[in-house]
Amino acid sequence: MGKRILVVDDDTGVLEVLTEILYIYDFDVKAISQGELVFAEANNYHPDLILMDVMLSGMDGRNICKSLKADPELNRIPVILLSANVNAYNVMFDKGAPNDFVAKPFDMDNLIHRIELQLAA
Repeated sequence: MGKRILVVDDDTGVLEVLTEILYIYDFDVKAISQGELVFAEANNYHPDLILMDVMLSGMDGRNICKSLKADPELNRIPVILLSANVNAYNVMFDKGAPNDFVAKPFDMDNLIHRIELQLAA
């Protein structure tokens, strides 16, 4: 298996599709549907990248990202945020910003390209 990607989305359909496609591209994928598990999974799974939805049940992926970027043990992990709300792109200008942002619905080839760019950085 290739690089490890932690995928976080409360929509199980999106999780399934992303997991299957990322496997095709030879990524090792861990999928979770609860934002409150991100830190535990990041510490246990040691992902090379986190792909996370902005709007999670009861949580905001932007805030989780800020906390990840503030954590000295986890801030090296690139984070790509996903959102159906195009205005969420503004998070790219905030402190603790993600490394990239992709609007939903996304083109899978574009998403894979952005993932590969972050992993190569």
